[in-house]
Amino acid sequence: MEVRDIEIFLTLAEELHFGRAAERLHVSQARISQAVSQQERRLGGALFDRSNRRRIRLTPLGRQLRDDLTPVYAGLRDSLERARLAAQGITAVLRVGMLPLNVYDLRVYWDTFRARHPGWRLTIRHPAFSDPFGALRSGEVDVLVAWLPIEEPDLTVGPVLYAEPRVLAVGAGHELAGRTAVALDVVSDFQHPDVESRPDYWFDSYVPSHTRNGRSIQRGPMVRNTEEILSLTSIGEIVTCFPAHMARYGARPGIVYLPIRDLDPLPYALVWRSEAETGLIRALARIVRELGPHTSTGSS
Repeated sequence: MEVRDIEIFLTLAEELHFGRAAERLHVSQARISQAVSQQERRLGGALFDRSNRRRIRLTPLGRQLRDDLTPVYAGLRDSLERARLAAQGITAVLRVGMLPLNVYDLRVYWDTFRARHPGWRLTIRHPAFSDPFGALRSGEVDVLVAWLPIEEPDLTVGPVLYAEPRVLAVGAGHELAGRTAVALDVVSDFQHPDVESRPDYWFDSYVPSHTRNGRSIQRGPMVRNTEEILSLTSIGEIVTCFPAHMARYGARPGIVYLPIRDLDPLPYALVWRSEAETGLIRALARIVRELGPHTSTGSS
């Protein structure tokens, strides 16, 4: 099988839909169908059950091939990427996962890392906050910028990058929108977003379950990403606690950001998997400790 044929098969095995697979690969559905048919003829068996026109399924042969090819293809891509980087003089890559959106505010750390280590590359990714530590544990990222506290036995909490006040995002037509600031007791009267997968203690540090006076803070619709939160906020279905930098990074028509008076600043730190600590991670942590916490991420 050609590399492109492997990519086509694995993409279709993931999507189980010709149209979506074609869209992801930027080819026609006919090209997907042709490649799969050729693979099936070579192997002598069907890889997909196409009896349902709306949704295809993997056959037992298809599942076996998917399971066998997935690590092979991942290894091949990694090898090609390492060769490409080596040709550019890059000997290692540090993948930084960012749960907050303020990558630009923290550029002093990224720029210092690159200046001190020209043979290393630093890249930024945004893992899903619904599974905050999954990207670390799966090896998708090497180090994560996440809010505290983090009490996971397999993770090391490194230096703090910054801590910033909180704001409340509300729809422009919301009854709170005309205020200059709000207290948490007032915020508790309205629904907040919820997520399915997280340690409860960790999410409660972002959106408390109760105010200081003991009032319960309602959690409403489940969300998967920041875009869903902003959409639901703009139509008034929820209100949302955010770190203050979202007043700039999440600025858009239909949303107003109000300071929350009685909620402590939210600290963010570097976090990594203890058994996967590398020289690259230690180098970035050393830079953060030397430069100290950044102090202006929440300013407008």
